[in-house]
Amino acid sequence: MKAEKLDQFDLKILRTLQRDASLSQRDLADRVGLSQNACWRRLRALEEKGVIVGRTLRLDRDRLGLGLVVFVMVKTRHHSASWLQTFRQHVSSIPEIVDFFRIGGDYDYMLRIVTTDMASYDTVYQRLIQKVELDTVTSYFAMEAIEERRPLPI
Repeated sequence: MKAEKLDQFDLKILRTLQRDASLSQRDLADRVGLSQNACWRRLRALEEKGVIVGRTLRLDRDRLGLGLVVFVMVKTRHHSASWLQTFRQHVSSIPEIVDFFRIGGDYDYMLRIVTTDMASYDTVYQRLIQKVELDTVTSYFAMEAIEERRPLPI
């Protein structure tokens, strides 16, 4: 996929929205140094190009009782398209799996699981292994989130 060409105003808009997507158009325009109409046109263009794919709300995991973060590394012997489709659908059906990557190296996939505690993680683990054959599943438990959900470096 080719990267979109963005000028300094587009980058300012994106940097600003990454930090606070709840800004009004007026506040956003003021912060990036554009008129409201010019800012709105650029925002719409960024959405139409697919650079902005949605706006979300960041939540505090700890205040919601979701203090356990687990990075799960998966190896498989299967690499067919049909197996991968089944695995993707299965992983996507487990809401505690918040990130899912196919990776290179010693493992094939990496998952980030957010849940309440070890017992809850074990339930997620049991669901993960019950429908799809996996070779190795290795879990790493985060002790502290030093930086989490940082803005993209643009």
